[in-house]
This record gives sequence, C-alpha cells and structure tokens, in this order.
Amino acid sequence: MMPEHAAWRAMRAAARDPSVAKAGLSPGTVRRVLSMSVRYKWKLLAYLLLVLAGAIATAITPLLYRFVINDGIGVSPPHSSHLGLVTLGAGAIAVLAILSSALLLAQRYLSARIGEGLIYDLRTRVFDHIRAMPISFFMQSRTGALVSRIDSDVLGAQRAFTSVLSNVVGSALTVAITIAAMLALSWQITLLCLVLLPVLLASSRYVGRRLQRITRESYNLNAIMTAVVTERFNVAGALLAQLFGRPEEDSERFREDASRVRDIGVTSAMYSQGFLVALTLVASLATAVVYGLGGRLAAEGVLSVGTIVALASYLNRLFSPLTALSNAPVTVMSAMVSFDRIFEVIDLPPEVSDKPGAIALPSDLGSRAAVEFDNVSFSYPVPAETSLASLAPELTLSNAPARPVLSGISFRVEPGQMAALVGPSGAGKTTICQLLPRLYDVDDGAVRLAGFDVRDVTLASLRSAVGMVTQDPHLFHDTVRANLAYARSDVDDEQIWEALEAAQLADMVARLPEGLATVVGDRGYRLSGGEKQRLAIARVLLRQPAVVVLDEATSHLDSESEAAVQRALSTVLAGRTSLVIAHRFSTVLEADQILVLNEGCIVERGTHEDLVSLGGLYSDLYSTQFAVQSQADATGGGHR
Repeated sequence: MMPEHAAWRAMRAAARDPSVAKAGLSPGTVRRVLSMSVRYKWKLLAYLLLVLAGAIATAITPLLYRFVINDGIGVSPPHSSHLGLVTLGAGAIAVLAILSSALLLAQRYLSARIGEGLIYDLRTRVFDHIRAMPISFFMQSRTGALVSRIDSDVLGAQRAFTSVLSNVVGSALTVAITIAAMLALSWQITLLCLVLLPVLLASSRYVGRRLQRITRESYNLNAIMTAVVTERFNVAGALLAQLFGRPEEDSERFREDASRVRDIGVTSAMYSQGFLVALTLVASLATAVVYGLGGRLAAEGVLSVGTIVALASYLNRLFSPLTALSNAPVTVMSAMVSFDRIFEVIDLPPEVSDKPGAIALPSDLGSRAAVEFDNVSFSYPVPAETSLASLAPELTLSNAPARPVLSGISFRVEPGQMAALVGPSGAGKTTICQLLPRLYDVDDGAVRLAGFDVRDVTLASLRSAVGMVTQDPHLFHDTVRANLAYARSDVDDEQIWEALEAAQLADMVARLPEGLATVVGDRGYRLSGGEKQRLAIARVLLRQPAVVVLDEATSHLDSESEAAVQRALSTVLAGRTSLVIAHRFSTVLEADQILVLNEGCIVERGTHEDLVSLGGLYSDLYSTQFAVQSQADATGGGHR
C-alpha cells in the first residue's frame, strides 16, 4: 500500500485529470432516474395538473389588466357601469392572486413529497447496498469517500431533483403559455422581443456543459477532503497524526484542495451570474421594444393601451421563469452528476451474496457443527480486476498486486473439537477464519459447515451460526448495552449480565459510572485493550453460535485477564466447534488438533506432543515463541 501522502497526491491528481473532469454521464442515467419515479406517477400527474392550473392563472391576470384599462379606466366619459367593471376586474385579479398562492403552496408540497420520497428510496438503497458489500470492498475503499457518496451526493440529487420539479417543469409551462398569450395579443412585438432567445439558449447549453464538468471535479475533490477528515479526526487517526504526523504538510495539502473547490465555486457563480445578467439585459431591451413599438402602434390606433400594458406585464412575468430555466442546465446537470455517482456505487455487484435457492442452516446444528475445508485455494482480489475499478478514483485506496494466500487447504474439525492455527505472520491463518463465515468466497475447493457448502446457505443463517472475535474488535460509539445487544436485539439486561459474568467483565462494568448505560467512546477507546476484547467475547456469548472463531482473541490480554477469559471460554466452548488462531501457549495445549501453516499451505498437523517431536516448523515456533511465553506465564511476567 502506498504511503498516505503519496495516496493523497495520486487521488488529487486523478480528481483534477481532464478525463475525470470532462467525464460525461453514464449511458442510461436519465432513464434510470425516470424509472425510479414510476412509483410516484400519480403524485407527478397531480403536480403537473397543479402546475398547469397555476400557469393558466398567471396568464389570465394580464388579460384582466387589459380588460380593466380598455373597458373601464380607458372609457371616456366614465360611467358608473364602467367603474363597476373596474371593481369587478380588480376583484377578479385579487381572487386569482389568492388562487395562485394556494396553487404554489400545493405545488411545493407535492414536489417536496415526490423529491424527498425519491431520495429516501435512493439513500436507503445505497446504504443497504454498501452494507452488503464484501470486506474486500471496504479494504479497497476510503471511508470518507463512501460517506460523501451517501451524504453529499444524495443531498445534491435531492436539492436538484426537487428544484427540477419546482422550477423547471413549472417554469417551462409558464413560459409556453405566456408566449402563446403574447403571440395572440401581438405576434409582431412578441417575435421582436424573443429574437435574442436562441442566443440565450445556445449560451445556456454551453454554460450547462461547463458546469457539469467542474461540478464532477468539485464532487471528487470534496470526497477526497471528506476522506481525509474522516481518517484524521477519529481517535486512532488523531493519535497517529499527533505522534507521527506532519501537520504543516497536511494543512497545506488540505488548503490546496479547498482552494481548488473555492475556485470552482467562484467559476460556477460567475457562469451563472453572467447568464443571469445577459437575461436581465434581454428582458430590459424587450420591455423597451414593447413600450417603444407598442406605444407607437397604440398612438396609431393599431393596438389598445390595455394590450400594451398586458404585453409588458407578460414580459415581467416571463422574466422569472426564464431565469429559472436559464439555471435549468446547472440544476439538471448537478442532479444528473449526483445521480450518476450514486448509481456507480449501486451498480457494484456484491462479490459475496446469497445465490438463488440458498437454504437456511438449521437453527439447532448442535452436535452436527463440523467444519471442513476441502482443497481450498484463495487469492485476494485485485482492485483493477474487481467492480470497484469502475468507481471514481477518490474511492480506491490501494492497487497492490494479487498474490495467492491459500493453496490446497484441507482439514476437518469434528463437532465440539478445537483446532488451533499456528504459523508465522502472513501464513494465511486469518484468511482461513474469514472464509468460514463467507467474508470472502474461495477460488477453488469448498468450505463446509455441518455438511453444507457455505455457498449454498443463506448468509444470515451462516453468520448466525458462526461467532467471531477478531484480534482488534470494533466497538461502536455507544453504550455498553447497545454494543452487546448488537449481537441479538431480543436480549434483556439479565442475559447481558450473564454474558459479562462469563467473560469475566461483570465487576468492571458494575464499577462504571453508568453501568450498562456507559458510553464506551469512539471504537471503545475509553476501555483498555483487554476490556474491549472481553466485551467482544461477551457479545459472541450472547449470539450463542454453533461455531466459535477466535482470531488471536486473547492477544491483548495480560496473563491474569487471559486466565479468567480462558476459564470462561472453556465453559462456553464446551460442545461447540471452535477454530482458534493460537497466540498463547495455553491455547495450543488445549487444542484437539494443531494446523501449522506456512506460505498458504498446511505443512504440519497433529497434537502438541507429536509436532514437537517431529522437529519441524512447529518445533521451531515452539522453541522461539511458545516456550518463551510459557516461561513468562509460569513466572507471572505474561503479556501486559
């Protein structure tokens, strides 16, 4: 894996690369957005009817001005009947104003319901999809970049989609009806007023394309900054940065990216404002045409004064929707870029998933829970060969070449037995433990539990049957109770205390200020390593799995804590099949069989006595590691 500063530079360069900035929308993005809107078709229809009604109400008002002026105010000499028409017209204008306001509120409500509902569907779909991705996906991705996809991009799509419904659709109908009414009043003046519209439309298209490009670059850079902030501002990242970091360089790199986003924002604002200024100028020139040419025609008796006022009113009403439509390319392109980036994640197929017809493991495996590896081979996937490569570059964390991890692994652990995995670092011990619950799928061979190929059973039932405690257990920034109840939502406090007692942790939790309601901090940093490990073991105890996997689960415990946990585990593991990566001498002695791995292969297997007498790799490991640990345990100087 490349160093952090090099990785950051590579991602920043990729985000600014012209091929990234100029990347267009993926084929079918618009179609997919429309297909997601099908479930809201009746609300969309009601919204369009409301928009149409509002546009018609807006178009009628200038005609009422024309009526009041021509048939009321402009009649000479004035008569009471004419004054009555003025009052009637004014009343009708007031009623239309109230009706238009009510229609606008109803339109806004429906557009919000449709837009928020669509984004709710999208956000939950992205969350569920990412949650179902294999561990390799998270190992190759930057957390902050994923957060940006589900947060910033979804919010961008939300705002833009709602804006499209509220402004673009309504404005388009209003413009169409308004221009039709103006043409009916005076097609000559209308055509002169609209002669510059093609220029505006052409510039709008240009501005939209430019903004699409810089918007994508802005999103990529924002995702990189989010990733950096996420990594720097968690407890482990902050500690590492303070102990080993180079704050001046970190700040300088962050400022460079932030300054580029700032510059993009300024450019975007100038493009938008420049177009708005041009539109305002055209509207002013058009108004001058109406009063200049229209006034001349009115003086010649060709047009009435009321018609001129109506045309001017239409122009004023045309300005606002044209302004909204002028921003339509920005709005639509921003929405499409956001949707496109979200679809990139949704389109990633899970590498590990339930196959069609998968069955659930029996809930009472009990004495049948044998574990079998049958000629298993496995290599970690390369990012360039996985679907992750289709994502934007700011998501990818590493491009390390693949290497075979396991080759021809075969063994069987009978129900109720314990198998210990021993070997040097990188031999494949953790990988074996991860293949059993299908965190990865094997390349060749098969992994079986109780006679079932793990690929033939549902993931939910498999992972309910396999409880795992990793070397570095993760705890959520939540209470002790919530972290334990994550294993089973139906547990009560009595069961939690029983699990804590079995994990030799009940006394410590009872001494906490708020007991089970005590918040453990980010990743459990308020607890010691041994306390975190025992809390993770208690979490597995609550799960009551048929098979227990311990990935060096006692490596962070001192001798006293380990002895307490081993006593608890000896009771809990009774009658359960267990697969344990052996880190301590006591674990090796208690195993029914020991599997010695080296470079992805099982090179020795047997009991402790058999392997010591064999004089091979295990004997060497025992002499250099386990014997030293055994002596330390005997003298009370164990790992602390």
